[in-house]
Amino acid sequence: MAVKERVGTVVSDKMEKTVVVAVETRFPHPIYQKTVSRTTRYKAHDEDNSCRVGDRVRITETRPMSRQKRWAIAEVISHSPKAAAAEATAEEANK
Repeated sequence: MAVKERVGTVVSDKMEKTVVVAVETRFPHPIYQKTVSRTTRYKAHDEDNSCRVGDRVRITETRPMSRQKRWAIAEVISHSPKAAAAEATAEEANK
């Protein structure tokens, strides 16, 4: 059985060890052939709390971790430029 993987963007990181990932699927409409976008939101396990809003991530299907959480962060593909700038500013303020 193949492991399901999705690539999406983190839209919420307010929970402990959990992020919400929005995955956009694009497909042609069956009759009109116009490209249609459909967004699905998945709750994914983030053990290290390393993901921030705007990060591009790959998630994989896993065992149920809670009532709604069935995905886990496999890797962070790219960090959000806004999040990186905010972390740099926070580090300077702590010095």
